[in-house]
Amino acid sequence: MARRRRRVRLLLPLALLVLMGFLYFRPLATYFETRGRLAQRQAEVAALRAQKARLERRLARTTSGEALARDARSMGYVRPGEQLFIVKGIDAWRKQHAAANP
Repeated sequence: MARRRRRVRLLLPLALLVLMGFLYFRPLATYFETRGRLAQRQAEVAALRAQKARLERRLARTTSGEALARDARSMGYVRPGEQLFIVKGIDAWRKQHAAANP
């Protein structure tokens, strides 16, 4: 009987430790999962802030009148009174010209 009590005394703390581990497992797993998600979201926020800063710099560059005129010309717009000329075959001319003048 004394041996049985001794065994119970040894197994009771072990059983309590196992029970505590079982009860703490789920909250700890949730905590680490949430911490991982938070780190991922913080990385996304940092990337979005960097993208926003780039876009704001780009916006500041493109809102000048000179930049707007350059963009309009690249889209084929002309100022009133100007005449638009469309030149075709530039690539073929360049190849022919490059072959003639090595």
